[in-house]
Amino acid sequence: MNLNATMFAQLVVFLILAAFTMKFVWPPLMKALDERAERIANGLAAADRGKADLAAAEKRVQTELSGARDEVQKRIADAEKRAAQIIEAAKATAAEEAARIVAAAQADAEQQVNRAREELRGQVAALAVQGAEQILKREVNPAVHADLLSKLSTEL
Repeated sequence: MNLNATMFAQLVVFLILAAFTMKFVWPPLMKALDERAERIANGLAAADRGKADLAAAEKRVQTELSGARDEVQKRIADAEKRAAQIIEAAKATAAEEAARIVAAAQADAEQQVNRAREELRGQVAALAVQGAEQILKREVNPAVHADLLSKLSTEL
């Protein structure tokens, strides 16, 4: 065969192959590449949006945490203040109770002292009457001499 005819036949086959490739192979290949590029671009955009959302969420979390910390500190301060008030109220109540107990004890002691004095006055009066009776060697009637005995007991 002739070299020119072979070259011409190869050129025709090449052109038919190129036309077939451009008509039937190239468009689906380009479509697949474009779709893949679009998916990659969408994935990158989604990743960027995810990063932005993550950063915004972290800011919200930090804001919420600081707000929660402030709230906790406020509640702790309120609880400490309330505890101090309760302690002060308990101290005041205890002081009032102690004062009441001391006053009751003083009143009781005073009553016991008065009873003891009256008892001692009565005993002293009886001893004075017995002593006077023995001195006079006669009986002294307490009913008759009640005025004298009451004066004697008030003097004691």
